[in-house]
Amino acid sequence: MRRNDDVRFTSCASLKVPLPSRPPPINLRILLARTRNSLAQLIDSFKTRSGLEQFWPNLPIRSTESISKQSLLCSASLSLSLSGASKWEERSSVGKSALLCSASLSLNESAQSGSEGREGQQKGHSSSRYDEERVLISEVLVRNKDGEELERKDLEMEAMAALKACRANSALTVREVQEDVHRIIGSGYFCSCMPVAIDTRDGIRLVFQVEPNQEFQGLVCKGANVLPAKFIEDSFRDGYGKVINLRRLDNVITSIHDWYIDRGLFAEVSAVEILSGGIIRLEVSEAEVNNISIRFLDRKTGEPTIGMTKPETILCQLATKKGQVYSMLQGKRDVETLLTMGIMEDVSIVPLPAGDTGKVDMVMNVVERPSGGFSAGGGISSGITSGPLSGLIGSFAYSHRNLFGRNQKLNVSLERGQVDSIFRINYTDPWIAGDDMRTSRTIMVQNSRTPGTLVHGKVQEGDINPTIGRVVAGIEFSRPIRPKWRGTAGIIFQHAGARDEKGDPIIKDCFGSPLTASGKNYDETLLAKFESVYTGSGDHGSSMFVFNMEQGLPLLPEWLFFNRVNARARKDVEIGPARLLFSLSGGHVVGNFSPHEAFAIGGTNSVRGYEEGSVGSGRSYAVGSAEISFPMLGPVGGVIFADYGTDLGSGPTVPGDPAGARLKPGSGYGYGVGVRLESPLGPLRLEYAFNDRQDKRFHFGVGHRN
Repeated sequence: MRRNDDVRFTSCASLKVPLPSRPPPINLRILLARTRNSLAQLIDSFKTRSGLEQFWPNLPIRSTESISKQSLLCSASLSLSLSGASKWEERSSVGKSALLCSASLSLNESAQSGSEGREGQQKGHSSSRYDEERVLISEVLVRNKDGEELERKDLEMEAMAALKACRANSALTVREVQEDVHRIIGSGYFCSCMPVAIDTRDGIRLVFQVEPNQEFQGLVCKGANVLPAKFIEDSFRDGYGKVINLRRLDNVITSIHDWYIDRGLFAEVSAVEILSGGIIRLEVSEAEVNNISIRFLDRKTGEPTIGMTKPETILCQLATKKGQVYSMLQGKRDVETLLTMGIMEDVSIVPLPAGDTGKVDMVMNVVERPSGGFSAGGGISSGITSGPLSGLIGSFAYSHRNLFGRNQKLNVSLERGQVDSIFRINYTDPWIAGDDMRTSRTIMVQNSRTPGTLVHGKVQEGDINPTIGRVVAGIEFSRPIRPKWRGTAGIIFQHAGARDEKGDPIIKDCFGSPLTASGKNYDETLLAKFESVYTGSGDHGSSMFVFNMEQGLPLLPEWLFFNRVNARARKDVEIGPARLLFSLSGGHVVGNFSPHEAFAIGGTNSVRGYEEGSVGSGRSYAVGSAEISFPMLGPVGGVIFADYGTDLGSGPTVPGDPAGARLKPGSGYGYGVGVRLESPLGPLRLEYAFNDRQDKRFHFGVGHRN
């Protein structure tokens, strides 16, 4: 559409905002019933001296001359309106546009015929009698309001095509003429239609005097604050320079309503007007959010109560803000966001009218969870592969989910097993106050002891079986960096060393391979950490990509200097009821690093069919896996899998070559079958696998594979 100075898009915030329901269609039959008696007078115009007295013997006869003096015998005018002030309780849903259905047809006669009609009505004339009587029409024409031929023949053809009953040499009733008037108006091209009957020598000539709509030359749209201007321009583009068609205009209004509905927005086209010069004026009413309030409800009684959470902590989580157009879809996402905070048991949104302002007040009903408590549990460690209680660990923890009423988390936990022990303190602020990027902060202190068997396990009885002790402290910051992507950066200090079964420090294993990079009883490292995570839908079965990099910062000469990168990717594909899962992981270390930090390959979360770390350990590694899972019975499912892993020939580059000393192959594959049982702890995995050395092994795990 070529540029037109008359086309402009403006925003207006002063309109009354209704809820998103369309006004109900107006019944034309009710409107036309009011003018039935006037339309019945059309029959009077058919009475001439050519013998029609036999049908109406009691009414006066008019001459052709008297008929020609009348400017019109009856008229029909079209009035277009859309209600913008429908009541709140009527706005429960958005209906179809009623632009054409709200057309009202008023039929009027000249003063003389009008007075005669009133006199006839007082005498008890019945319009239904005229509906049944028929008059022979010799000719049917379409003319302009002055009785002349239309300049545009295409419009004349549109009007003629709309006629169904009115044809030359046909006998018509008042009702049939009335219906054809309605059909001409219903074609959408005309703003008025006046049926005129003229007596000629050849018989009665029926002329429909029409007034076409103006040609579309411009558009003014007010109040559309969120509706894209391009959407409106594209909707009207094809009609520029053409006669305005009310049916097409009705479709455009419907498409505007659908645009709002698809996005869950409370809005409607509240007024349509065709101005002089062919300018269409649209008024859009959008329901803005006036106020957002929080109402805490008791968990047991459901009555209002005093909440522990600060209202600003809840409000800052909402994407819906005061002054925005209220969106039901955005409200649903806000509810999901509040539930993921972990401190709410139930959340609901109730929109209420803000008086007569046309705006919406949002009331959020919130039920809080208990904020803190003690817990105990258990699990399995992958670092222990032998013994009567192989890998079992117990845990005890205290957690507070809503510290200071600001959704801050405090967790103190202790885990203890045969060899494993971890004491950890974590403090997390999910959203640092005043940060617009939703940055979270985590402070962590940890003291752990884990088996060193993954890299430096003993080969025979009497060999040293080292454990690795670590003291770690650090701070991390995390934030969304783009949709479905999240980034984490932090500084971590680690103090780590090896000990024997008696707890004494050691610096070499049973093969004389070093256990520390510095040659001392422990290594110290200051790490700068960066991690980026992509998640598809957020579910475990969706696509995922994780990239992690750690850089040792040698601020002191004895601190280690190295760079370690690690990446994991996963892709899930549905094949009917089954799911095909591919996963790939790999990593590499450059620099001087502790030998016990080498990448270990093999085990439940690596290459199944091998013991933990028994495929190899190196500076580099790559592991690929493919599995098909399928439902079996209720929560039980089956799986068929195959894994492959390799150290990429980097085993000898680890100080002391611990993998070569233990005759680890450096690469291997495994395959097998298993069952999965869904549980509150996550899927329970029991798998039976074979490796390329024909060894067989059971694997048991809790939760999804890493």
